[in-house]
Amino acid sequence: MKDTSFAELTLFITGPTFIRPQVRQAGLLPEFGHRDTENNLRFQPIMTNLKKLAGVGDDHQVIIFNGSGSTAMEASIRSLAADGETVLNASVGAFGDLYHKMAVVNGKKAVQLKFEPGRAMDLAVLEAGISEHKPAVVTITHNETSTGVTNDIVAACKIIRKSGALALVDGVSIFGGAACPIAESGCAMYSTSTQKSLGLPAGFGIAFVTAEAVDKAGKVANRGHSSDILGQLGRAGKFQTLTTPNCTLANQMFVQLDYIVNEEGIENRFARHETMRGMVADFVSGLPGYELFAQKGHGSATLTTVRAPKGISVKDLKAVKEVMRAKGYLYDPGYGKLNEQLEKDGKQPIFRIGHMGDITPAMLETYLADLKSSLPTA
Repeated sequence: MKDTSFAELTLFITGPTFIRPQVRQAGLLPEFGHRDTENNLRFQPIMTNLKKLAGVGDDHQVIIFNGSGSTAMEASIRSLAADGETVLNASVGAFGDLYHKMAVVNGKKAVQLKFEPGRAMDLAVLEAGISEHKPAVVTITHNETSTGVTNDIVAACKIIRKSGALALVDGVSIFGGAACPIAESGCAMYSTSTQKSLGLPAGFGIAFVTAEAVDKAGKVANRGHSSDILGQLGRAGKFQTLTTPNCTLANQMFVQLDYIVNEEGIENRFARHETMRGMVADFVSGLPGYELFAQKGHGSATLTTVRAPKGISVKDLKAVKEVMRAKGYLYDPGYGKLNEQLEKDGKQPIFRIGHMGDITPAMLETYLADLKSSLPTA
């Protein structure tokens, strides 16, 4: 193979993320036919291990979409919100806003309930919004990637279900890095993806759906093709995908999920992410003028957002990216649109530290030491 000029960087962004060498190597495993028995050798263990990681049983079915977490989220809107029904989108950041956009561009009657960036959902406000708008479907974010805020989805879904509405949850940036109480929450559909806390390349959206969701989908017209969860489930029941999968990614996913469940161990993986969250919090406490952005008690286990001190601009944070690139890292100078809005409002910008997937505490410790010497001072 010809030499390339591609940089070998360790990614500390919020997705895509660092890929273990063993997972890269798994990309060289043999290709296969997706309607052949070889397919089941990959996808049956994949789906079984996904359910173990999710902590769900036979009352949930797994769908693997070709695409991304956004593909799964849009399928939840297309399949579970009927024309004329109100969809309430509760948003604590950019990806909650995306869920709202999906409802709007798919012609749904959508209402948005926005919370201040950096803050978790206020459950009293959520309950009041549901009472006012009487939605049939409510979308919420488990882990907001733009702000590093984690919401209490069990409490939120309890409020949603009490109203008789279906709860749809975006868990894209947390699944595989922390316990996701999918069954306990009672949500109808939980969407996630491969390229973040699972430590895999992008390419698959993943959904966990209940019988309640299946029943509702049967009453919704114009669900599309790849966005139709009923069509997807017809193949998922045979451990297949509806459309031709990325066979390379399937091989990598087989290897990675076996490692997570049977080698590292699920609880150990979650504990490692908790340790890294604490490491970053300690790091920030030692940086004069810098502070954690996420509301106390709602900081993500998979990524941390840090507010810069006064006198430091978005431009200053972006300049750090090239300094860290020279040290062999890809650094995240913050979610662009959010930082633009913060500066416009006279507030300080943020940067993000991804500590998800297969990043280890030792890797993070080295990164933080290099970052500390590269950050601007007020």
